[in-house]
Amino acid sequence: MRFVRNRFREPGVLPPPSNAGREFHRMLAGYAPTPLVDCQALADSLGLRSLQVKDESHRFGLNSFKALGASFAMSGLARGGTVFSAATAGNHGRAVAWSARRLGCAAKIFVPSITIPARIENIRREGAEVRVVDGSYEDAVWRCDRESRDQGWQVVSDTGYLGYMEIPKLVAEGYGTLFLEHEEQRDHAPDAVFVQAGVGGLLCAAVDHFRSREASPFVVCVEPEVADGLLESISSANGEPCVAKGAQNSIMAGLNCSEVSLTAWPSIKRGVDLFLAIEDVRTIEAVRLLAGAGIDAGESGAAGLAGFVALRDQFQGRRVLVINTEGRLVL
Repeated sequence: MRFVRNRFREPGVLPPPSNAGREFHRMLAGYAPTPLVDCQALADSLGLRSLQVKDESHRFGLNSFKALGASFAMSGLARGGTVFSAATAGNHGRAVAWSARRLGCAAKIFVPSITIPARIENIRREGAEVRVVDGSYEDAVWRCDRESRDQGWQVVSDTGYLGYMEIPKLVAEGYGTLFLEHEEQRDHAPDAVFVQAGVGGLLCAAVDHFRSREASPFVVCVEPEVADGLLESISSANGEPCVAKGAQNSIMAGLNCSEVSLTAWPSIKRGVDLFLAIEDVRTIEAVRLLAGAGIDAGESGAAGLAGFVALRDQFQGRRVLVINTEGRLVL
């Protein structure tokens, strides 16, 4: 593993985010808060005062948190004949397809060639057309962008890049709902929160939420060591976005991204305390630990807990929050 403290972190309380996402989701058919699971036996075994898991595998029956962002961002974009498009490693594309179907719209989803068939089939089951792109997640992003411009499709991406900076902010704002739910569900504030990151949308939402509170927890970013664009970026001379050097072939499929979202990076840069990159073997162990606590987690979903276990000696006796961002993929 590799980790580095954030020398660009800004002190004090940061401005609060909007609660518009939560207000929208309260009115959405099928919405219900996901469970906050108190894993006291696991906490005891790991030397913690408490360990709580926000379990997103229950979200809208889609097995991940992604529909929070897609549904909120797309709610104001649908018009008669709108065709939505997205690039994805799996969960975001499924969420866009699900949201498009509920809005009566078509969806075109671009996936990198490394995507396993079960993830592609889950997207197709929501009524979307799937296009497989040779190369990486970033190759799928650029192919989606190019074809969508040519065809007049509406891109819904959770990564911000030059020329596309507004919708990803709405996606991250939608993710904020899960942290507002946590605030309502908890009986104590966490001392530390471990948040996994691909392009950084969820991590951005976590920073915006927690750092706007007076008693902010210690925020840790967790990435695969082969897809550590955020750690590379914060380690650069000026803390500016850099490309990951690894092969982006982690079993943490949802985190196989080489570049940080340009819309998420400002919040991440000023608000995260520590950046950590872990090996795949650590998330395999974390999946097993969560299963023992009755929580169904996939490899990406267990990455936050894997990050904690990698640094457990530094957090003994603390109250820790992790997020199970996705359930186990059923093949």
